[in-house]
Amino acid sequence: MADLILSSTQGTVTTLTLNSPQTRNALSTELMSRLRDALAAIGEDTSVHVVVLAAEGPIFSSGHDLKEVRGADHARQQEIFDVCTELMLTIQRIPQPVIARVHGLATAAGAQLAATCDLVVAAKSAAFATPGVKIGLFCSTPGVAIARALPTKQAMRMLLTGDPVSAERALELGMVSDVVDDDQLIRATDELAVKIAQASSATVAIGKEAFYRQVSMPVEDAYQEMSKTMAANAVLDDAQEGIDAFLTKRAPEWKGR
Repeated sequence: MADLILSSTQGTVTTLTLNSPQTRNALSTELMSRLRDALAAIGEDTSVHVVVLAAEGPIFSSGHDLKEVRGADHARQQEIFDVCTELMLTIQRIPQPVIARVHGLATAAGAQLAATCDLVVAAKSAAFATPGVKIGLFCSTPGVAIARALPTKQAMRMLLTGDPVSAERALELGMVSDVVDDDQLIRATDELAVKIAQASSATVAIGKEAFYRQVSMPVEDAYQEMSKTMAANAVLDDAQEGIDAFLTKRAPEWKGR
């Protein structure tokens, strides 16, 4: 069996590639488990500063492998969606930013996978959809990511109609961070990853964790928590190095702590 997840590293950026084009990169439990484990391992690797999530073949991902879902008993169904949940949480829990590089279609759990990433760079021809309602399986777990990426009414429109949303419309709604010409997708994603990787990895890790922790808090609680976070951040070696470098007009030398 070919590797379901390909991994390559250039400098401090690691690219993980879904490699099941014959299934339209369907998120089988095996593929999701391998991707979850690869991400978890990267989360422990301080030499990696940014992760790019890409896909082989004509589309990004068609979502869950419906051949697994068809005919499965309740226990097996729960296992499938539990593995999916573990994958999505791993993306947000690892310290490195994860950038989805989306081409073609990202549908159902494929759209969920993209929307869960910290940033999404999409080709102009890409589209996103949650069409589960059309086959009697409402995209409830994709809805968790979609509802956090889109305004409520637009999220519900996606979920209730299953209609595809173009990359440019997804940009307008806030589901993706960048839309580029198809032939610039790899280059633009790599440039964004390298730009982010130039920052202190320790600082970025603090920022990512803090962002997701505060975003659902009431504003007063969020300010209290983020005040503590910034104070703890400010005494780190990299923060003091960065401040001194700025004041003395030199390039910082990060230590990753």
